Amino acid sequence: MGLSLSAPHLLRAARGEVLDRPPVWMMRQAGRYMKAYRDLREKYPSFRDRSEIPEVAIEISLQPWLAFQPDGVILFSDIVTPLPGLGIEMDIAEGKGPIIQSPLRSQAQIDQLRPLEPEASLPFIKTILQALRSEVNNQSTVLGFVGAPWTLAAYAVEGKGSKTYSIIKNMAFSDPTILHQLLAKFADAIAIYARYQIDCGAQVVQMFDSWAGQLSPQDYDVFALPYQQRVFEQVKQTHPDTPLILLVSGSAGVLERMGKSGADIVTVDWSIDMADARARLGKEMKVQGNLDPGVLFGSQEFIRDRIHDTVRKAGNWGHILNLGHGVLPTTPEENVAFFFETAKQLSLTTVT
Repeated sequence: MGLSLSAPHLLRAARGEVLDRPPVWMMRQAGRYMKAYRDLREKYPSFRDRSEIPEVAIEISLQPWLAFQPDGVILFSDIVTPLPGLGIEMDIAEGKGPIIQSPLRSQAQIDQLRPLEPEASLPFIKTILQALRSEVNNQSTVLGFVGAPWTLAAYAVEGKGSKTYSIIKNMAFSDPTILHQLLAKFADAIAIYARYQIDCGAQVVQMFDSWAGQLSPQDYDVFALPYQQRVFEQVKQTHPDTPLILLVSGSAGVLERMGKSGADIVTVDWSIDMADARARLGKEMKVQGNLDPGVLFGSQEFIRDRIHDTVRKAGNWGHILNLGHGVLPTTPEENVAFFFETAKQLSLTTVT
């Protein structure tokens, strides 16, 4: 903690320091709502090119930094990026998300998966993260991110995103043996990947278990939570000082369970009032969130009121201001700018 004064604002909050205002960044803050991103997309139509060619991914990651100066700058990537390194071929279709060419549904396929060697299969990650660290130079916190075992398994087994998750739930409820093997392999690979990101410069890592909210609480306890814990335990063994964030979409029903994952910070979405979330998670747990991304379509006065409401309810400790999920593609850029300006001018004394 002795280095705090030179540490960036978000990292200090993530470590539990009491600050004059909460740090602020946005999920999906680099992306389609920004003209600069859309222009670059014309030149590089493939998402994999945009996220895996280092100079392009660096430029995209830095677009919101140059425009808004958020307290967090996150690696531009995707949760499925490490899958080819395990032997799972994939592509990311524009507007549709990840597509897995041969969905994993047999013992033989799972036996063929290989351990992740990020230096060999993901060398671009080091180039990108090192460049981001040197560019923002501790004026902002560089965030890495990974997918969680259940969510990666959902993509790998379904073959793409799903509304019902019926294929992976069929496997979970009728033949869980294969699924547990897959989840364990994914957990170990994700732990290696998270450690690699930290070694390459990530100061905080967020794990996205985007689809774990599709599980009933009793199934979350079997298929999501133990594997979140397995990842976080392994990362903490080697990198005990790096704050870890957990996000689950639609998490109102599993919020307390998220607090048992080993994460230092729980992302709260807008399906829960921030004051209720604080009460349910307990005084020791730090939180992130939780504005509805749709709020950014409102007037400036409306946006300001919602920011103040969230910050007041979150209190003056252990809160990172953020949306409850990613910024929406058609959000006006000037409203994003206003969100950041308002957040950075906050003093906790003005909203309490």
